[in-house]
Amino acid sequence: MLSAARHLSRRLPSAAASSQTRSMGTAASFHINTPDNTPETYFDFTDENYKRVNKILSKYPANYKQSGIIPLLDLAQRQHGGWLPVAAMDKVAEIVGAAPSRVYEVASFYTMFNRTKVGKYFIQLCGTTPCMICGSEDIKKTIEKHLGIKNGETTKDGMFTLLEVECLGACANAPMIQLNDDYYECLTPKTTVDLLEACKVGNPPAMGKWGSLPMNGQVSCEGPLGKTSLFEPPLPPKIDESRFSEGKVDPASVKAHMSY
Repeated sequence: MLSAARHLSRRLPSAAASSQTRSMGTAASFHINTPDNTPETYFDFTDENYKRVNKILSKYPANYKQSGIIPLLDLAQRQHGGWLPVAAMDKVAEIVGAAPSRVYEVASFYTMFNRTKVGKYFIQLCGTTPCMICGSEDIKKTIEKHLGIKNGETTKDGMFTLLEVECLGACANAPMIQLNDDYYECLTPKTTVDLLEACKVGNPPAMGKWGSLPMNGQVSCEGPLGKTSLFEPPLPPKIDESRFSEGKVDPASVKAHMSY
């Protein structure tokens, strides 16, 4: 099970000779052995997480266990402090009955998986156009100055990692960061420092009603006037209940039948 990773590691340069990450959230597409991340490093799920493993796999037919690779990798990453050692990928491969290389392909493709160690608070700073126009460079400089690190680095105490990434989909509330799983939006240099200080004492602000937290006091994406529309749930489109009475649908009128 470990042979593929061992063979791969023999052909790769040492950690000292190669950079493992570069800016804009792009990690190296290969594994580099480090003292705490080799194919021989021990990893196994806890008893509690094995219950979750079984629950995940129960969602798929027995011959499609590989469909659980992504949620199992996510579970392993959360158990391992926010990053995936190669041994965890090998364990997932063993559980789903896949070649380790298949799991490596998934872990190296999706940026949600961190294949090198990150801090307790993983700061992903959006640097794409809307956030950049609204001041993401100022937020980046504030974080770097306050924490004493640069993009792609981790503080010496292992508390924070900073990484500039592409669009995180919260353009209406730019500039913003993703802190672990949570979105903090509408940032200013001052509220950014306040957020970092709250994290240092283990008390990051709780998410708002809609699953994110604009740091300027607004609710979700509401403007300065508050909510101005959609005070009631929108009505669903009217559907002709007799449209399938004959059990046939004319392909030429499928859009009408689907209420488009």
